[in-house]
Amino acid sequence: MLPIQMPVSRRTFLRSGAVLTTGVLLLDACWLEQLCIEVNEFEINAPTPGIPSLRVLQISDLHLQSISYSITRLVRVIAQLQPDLLVFTGDAIDKAENIPVLHDFLQLLPTNLQKVAILGNWEYWGNINIAELGSTYSQNTCQLLINQTVTYRIGNKTIALTGLDDYVGGSPDVPAALQTYSGSDYHILLNHCPAYTTTIVQQLAGRSKVDFILSGHTHGGQITLAGFAPLLPRGSGKYVRGWYQENATRLYVSKGIGTSVVPLRFGARAEVALFTLAG
Repeated sequence: MLPIQMPVSRRTFLRSGAVLTTGVLLLDACWLEQLCIEVNEFEINAPTPGIPSLRVLQISDLHLQSISYSITRLVRVIAQLQPDLLVFTGDAIDKAENIPVLHDFLQLLPTNLQKVAILGNWEYWGNINIAELGSTYSQNTCQLLINQTVTYRIGNKTIALTGLDDYVGGSPDVPAALQTYSGSDYHILLNHCPAYTTTIVQQLAGRSKVDFILSGHTHGGQITLAGFAPLLPRGSGKYVRGWYQENATRLYVSKGIGTSVVPLRFGARAEVALFTLAG
């Protein structure tokens, strides 16, 4: 005897569809957008044949809680991209007790990879001991820049990185940060909160030219609706993600890796950005 197929009512069909859709969206928000890291690659200037390029990888807003599967995937992505320089643009951790987690993460990275970090608002809001944080970075061949500039020679090129203290939680000082800068082939400024880009550009005028500014902080909106970011943290200003132009200075705002307040991402996939500086 064949089984009798009961008709599915329209209400049941719609309810089932809604449950399925909700499940897919939750899977995306809770897992996929944090796990499936987007790699955005940009070529700065036209390459010159025979002259090697420099590869700078930006990672922002890690908000490390543990060495999770998504973090081990990030480590593999870094290894695959083989950057010459790795820059962390703030909010690596947001609690003092997570300094050991940051240490464990940095231990997973190549020791011969030049690394630089700046502070974000959460390093201040989380009451983190900045001296201890700086020591943790230093132990793992990473230099924490607080209103400082460091210059590296890689191959036959020099690259200067200027790192500002956070505008929301710290005491940024552009003139002080540039005191030790004496010229380079490339110059990148690192600043966590993008809302203050206009102020930075004004203070750079007559002092130094930078190729571009790298920021984070916004998480790309973290939860967006059709590209609209209804909730942006203080210090974001008009900036959400990607490239912007402020007078003659370019700014890139990273969507970052982690989350804050709520452990969800939707329409704002975690990212790393790779900048190839052609000679």
